[in-house]
Amino acid sequence: MMKDQGQVADIVLEHPSLVREIGLPAVLRPGAAWPALRIHTPARATISAELRLVSGRTPAIRRLVVTMEAGEERKLSFEGSASGGGGVYEIGVQLNADGSPACYDRFAFAVADEAGIPPEQSSIAYLDRDGSMTYVPDYKGNRIADFSHCGYQGGGVRLPDVPARLELEPAEAGSEADDTRRIQQAIDELSLLPPGEDGFRGALLLKRGVYRIAGTLTIRESGIVLRGEGQGEDGTILHGTGAVRRDLLQVRGRAAPVLLENTATEITDLYVPSGARSFHVADASRYTVGDAVAVIRHGNAEWIGAIGMDTIVPRPRVGGTKQWEAFDLAFERIVTAVEGDLITVDAPVANAIERRWGGGRLVRCDDAGRIEQVGIENLRIDSDFNPDITDCQVDGKPGLTSYCADESHVANFVVLDRVKNAWVRDVTGYHLEHSLVTIDRHAKWVTVQDCTVRDMVSIITGGRRYAFHVTGQLSLVQRCDTETARHAFVFDARVCGPNVFLDCESRIDYNASEPHHRWSVGGLYDNVRAPLFIRDRGWMGSGHGWSGANYVTWNAEGPLTLQQPPTAQNYAVGHIGEQKPPFLPNEHDPRPRRDGFWDRHGRHVEPRSLYLRQLAERLGEQAVRSVTAVSNDCGPQPGR
Repeated sequence: MMKDQGQVADIVLEHPSLVREIGLPAVLRPGAAWPALRIHTPARATISAELRLVSGRTPAIRRLVVTMEAGEERKLSFEGSASGGGGVYEIGVQLNADGSPACYDRFAFAVADEAGIPPEQSSIAYLDRDGSMTYVPDYKGNRIADFSHCGYQGGGVRLPDVPARLELEPAEAGSEADDTRRIQQAIDELSLLPPGEDGFRGALLLKRGVYRIAGTLTIRESGIVLRGEGQGEDGTILHGTGAVRRDLLQVRGRAAPVLLENTATEITDLYVPSGARSFHVADASRYTVGDAVAVIRHGNAEWIGAIGMDTIVPRPRVGGTKQWEAFDLAFERIVTAVEGDLITVDAPVANAIERRWGGGRLVRCDDAGRIEQVGIENLRIDSDFNPDITDCQVDGKPGLTSYCADESHVANFVVLDRVKNAWVRDVTGYHLEHSLVTIDRHAKWVTVQDCTVRDMVSIITGGRRYAFHVTGQLSLVQRCDTETARHAFVFDARVCGPNVFLDCESRIDYNASEPHHRWSVGGLYDNVRAPLFIRDRGWMGSGHGWSGANYVTWNAEGPLTLQQPPTAQNYAVGHIGEQKPPFLPNEHDPRPRRDGFWDRHGRHVEPRSLYLRQLAERLGEQAVRSVTAVSNDCGPQPGR
């Protein structure tokens, strides 16, 4: 039931057979009566209500307009019944009260004969008669999101091969010289060149051989590519030297995006579902097509209570469990349409925006401090470490054998932050403590592909061995492979998806790939082979609690824990592997938790890849070929 958030009206969807629960498919059989809405106005206001029943972007199939007196309750229904042709429908509600901006609400459902959906397809995301994907919503319109905007240039664009403008040779064999300064000087020299029309200054080509790096390299300007001549033992090797924990390379712009608060306007929908790209605002005159914006989703203290994260059961005997406080999610988007007070953005929001939990607002962004068009490619990474420092515990429990546990060495190969339209490809890393690639909080439209992690070195406990670590948004990690990670393919806290891991695999796992903590939203594990946990982590890590919401696993393989957080859902479609319980009874939190939505468990579904299918529908098969293309081993040579 949908309750009034803004004291405009109480609105309840009614139907004898339609499931009205967040996260569960709302399906009508062909021929069933249309759902009705029961509206109860507040005691203080007369309102007018307009109801529109629509399917897709076609004109309203049915329309009702009524005026309701203060305190009146009325049941409104449409004539006729659901079409036998099927499809997804929405009932849009516009409420007007004197002296107040229009307020909006929506309800959704699919019309389908579920028995007619082929068993090789998902029951909630399937190909319809014309070959397009149909996504079955819940009754408030929440659905599996469109992930196709993830990756370099917003998805569907092949990574460029940028000509080299500068070259460096390695030091003579056996040299102990530190190469940090001369590589940094070459990067800085390249940074002074003017960018071309394509936005690139050029590539710095490190010829094959070993480069000893005692410090941290930094790329601070747009249009720079750092390239080696291969990730094999005979390629270009960046070897981190010295007993200092650090990043080997940082890609970092001058400043994070800034919210222009004087442009902020309230979102006037009572409910914007997860997966939506359009919503109404109080003042759309401040926005034009092409604006960079943040769609802010507030989560107030009442919402924290509703999801149980202000009463996390404390960690036994240890303490230190932190209860959650109210927080916002900021989805960075581009405005693609302005129609009256309706704003449409390029990619969906990955969490419902609900008035009673704080609502939301739209605000323009200034991201001039970001750099862009930066690439890292065709390299091999290694690090010094002390093999005499060992441990035999895994997450505080005795292991079977001892392992190298030194932590005074390279933690991360590359950290990308304050950057957009960047990539890392064809890189292999050995003996790292934390990650090969960290896509940090203010990174956007990043692709990581064809990368490998082996033989990580650290103690095996919290905060280590996150081989591919995503905190930014609209990123794609594909065809990556790990061994000896703790969390191989991992999302951090409050990550504002969508983000995608595609065709990745991990082995010798010391824990699971997962959204790690504190309400990360909108991740896709697409054809990933790894243990996966999407759950309430309870007191772990000082109170991680609900780690992920509105996540999707698609044709993944391996042990999977999947739970449904209150006010959201997580989906497992076509999963092969153990349906793994989250914990031993009462190990972390005795409160009951519901399973997420499992669909076609035990067999894969068509299409093979959700991300690639969505990309093909949005941009065509050429976009899929561009994204799945394997790069040249060494890229173009100078002058080509």
